[in-house]
Amino acid sequence: MVKIPDDKHELIAKFSQKKGDTGSPEVQVALLSQKITRLTSHLEENKKDNHSRRGLLKVIAKRRRILNYLKKLDEKRYKVLIGKLNLKK
Repeated sequence: MVKIPDDKHELIAKFSQKKGDTGSPEVQVALLSQKITRLTSHLEENKKDNHSRRGLLKVIAKRRRILNYLKKLDEKRYKVLIGKLNLKK
């Protein structure tokens, strides 16, 4: 898997469309992917933490909705983002 920067500002700078862009689908998906990675590593250590597991499933669903929106909006941007983040879709 591609190494996602730990710092939120680095992540925003890497995936933003223009300066000051924090709301584009690319940035949102990248931030959610970072959160998913952190939650997954937490759940590997704490297997019985069902509250965090539910939160992880909610974040995954939100990322999927944003990716579906981006796919409808612009197929090319979607494929580039999937390639950068090394996601399965």
